[in-house]
Amino acid sequence: MYVGKETRFITKLFKSTNIKIAFTTNNTTGKCLAVREDVPQSKYDRSGVYQLTCPECKMKYIEQAGRPFNVRFQEHVWDFKYNNNRSKFAQHLRDNKDVIGKMEDIMEDDHVKKKDKMMDTLEGFHIYKETKAGN
Repeated sequence: MYVGKETRFITKLFKSTNIKIAFTTNNTTGKCLAVREDVPQSKYDRSGVYQLTCPECKMKYIEQAGRPFNVRFQEHVWDFKYNNNRSKFAQHLRDNKDVIGKMEDIMEDDHVKKKDKMMDTLEGFHIYKETKAGN
């Protein structure tokens, strides 16, 4: 936004008319040509509540992520590979000498949602549902 003598001059010209002067715009050429980041390219580019299933024993791990699912999955892979104890799923795999598997095979999105307070409730619901089912 530029506010200088030119802007003041133009503003004065239109002051007595019904025309409103806007100093900024949302539809710039750059925004029109840019790849929209708010439109996910695949289901793994979204965030929400997800489920990982152990390839061997079929144990289910449910968690929420505000980051895209594929980013969170790579964090589980990193923890598994480097023996970190931040991921309970990776810890389960190491303790049982299981393999991690492909994201497409073991990861499911239970509920796609942006990070907010409701996500805690949705995560709790999916954990409860799987616990009642014996998983």
